[in-house]
Amino acid sequence: MPIANANGVDFHIQITGSGPTVVLLHGFMGNVATWYFTTAPVLARSHRVIMFDLRGHGKTQRIAEGYDIATMSRDLAAIVDLNTEESVTLVGHSYGAAVALNFAIDAPNRVKKLVLVEAPLPASNVDEVTRFSSLSTAEVIDVLPPGVKAALENPQRHTRRGYETFHFLWHQTTLRRDFEAARDIHDDVLSRVTTPTLCVYGTTSRCRPVGERLSRVMPNAKLVLLEGGHYLPSETPEELTRTIVDFVNG
Repeated sequence: MPIANANGVDFHIQITGSGPTVVLLHGFMGNVATWYFTTAPVLARSHRVIMFDLRGHGKTQRIAEGYDIATMSRDLAAIVDLNTEESVTLVGHSYGAAVALNFAIDAPNRVKKLVLVEAPLPASNVDEVTRFSSLSTAEVIDVLPPGVKAALENPQRHTRRGYETFHFLWHQTTLRRDFEAARDIHDDVLSRVTTPTLCVYGTTSRCRPVGERLSRVMPNAKLVLLEGGHYLPSETPEELTRTIVDFVNG
């Protein structure tokens, strides 16, 4: 299990392929598996692909704090710096997309292209937090999308770990507080992001207006709508992969 220390945290990192670097970021309660079996293998035919479990997620070190956008953006910066001196392409889903966008704002010279899949703005509007903030762990699990719920409730050891991780993040960290404190990004800041950007949103997602806003305000951003909701990596993995790969290779 490849582990690397970045920004004071031991991160589980997976790297595959060779060529220009692409970094894939999962969302809240995800892990490298979000991309590992779908988009990553296709991108790895022509790129060096880096995936890592966000702090507190998956096999990365469990940390009680630091789930705000700024800290997680510094995590990303440290991992990028560990692996390359060149600019990279960033692909993020949900909260991971919000982290990628923040990194692109702070370090535009380090980002070649940007793919935002269901990025919430403000990040406090991430679907899981706004819907679940007052629920217990069991209640949250019960109302998750069927595929996510099934994975968390699977009795096999590797998927059961997902339930334990969820309970840890939900009840023993600052995650909810950090998410809820997140603020919007003003249009004048977004308008200065000139990085070629692909915004991918679900047709039935509550975040869809965000994609429409980003594609309107960011000068080099375009919007693609795919059939589905917030969990596009699991709802429509093949179409999402084609959309991402076409943009990255274009």
